[in-house]
Amino acid sequence: MRRPPQPNPPSPPPPPLFDAPAARRLRTALGMGPEHVAYGMRVSYGLPYVTPGLVIAWERGIASPSHPELIGLSGVLWCSPGELVGRPRTLREHRLSRGFAPEDVARAVGLELLAYLGMEEHDEWRGTGRQSSALADLLDLSLPDFVTVTGREPKLAGLLRDAMTTRWQAYVRPVAKIVPLGRRLLEDSLRKLHRQYQGQTVSTLGWGRGRDAGDTGQDFLDRVVDHFWTTVQDNTG
Repeated sequence: MRRPPQPNPPSPPPPPLFDAPAARRLRTALGMGPEHVAYGMRVSYGLPYVTPGLVIAWERGIASPSHPELIGLSGVLWCSPGELVGRPRTLREHRLSRGFAPEDVARAVGLELLAYLGMEEHDEWRGTGRQSSALADLLDLSLPDFVTVTGREPKLAGLLRDAMTTRWQAYVRPVAKIVPLGRRLLEDSLRKLHRQYQGQTVSTLGWGRGRDAGDTGQDFLDRVVDHFWTTVQDNTG
């Protein structure tokens, strides 16, 4: 009797966003050479192939350590994995920055491990509202990080761009469905953001400057999500 085909496990995820200067800085502060780091990773973390040359390649940004290598490197350098990862953007990078294994996160939010690994691999969060809340608590996600990790940032960006180029008042409710902020705060933030966008484009209009105005407006729209979070922070400060 033939056995039914088994589903293929998710492929190994790509290397994390490695902070090469931080690795070099931490090693230097400990008075260690690349050979000491390599020796510690071979002996204490079961990574027999790690050489001083590989450590130097990591520190120069030529290569990035895998997940097991990152854990071993952080152990040898007496730091958390998060100290060796740049500003996290993806779900996997946030998990690594907190030093959690995939099993820890899957169990905490109530997901099967393979389902969670699939979300990491495809960078697509599909958890329920309760699971999303548990994820935010576990990884200590700020609201901007939560929006990014759960895949809502592209939709937010589209709504904000439309709000800047049309009537912003029509986008308070759609934005509120993505960003759980108070209505008054959202209204104040969108109004201020719209004023900034219009002010930048109008200020560059003039004889022979239409192209500059278009470039300035497009630059603003390209970074509209960053401008939005800055405005929200200013209005709550």
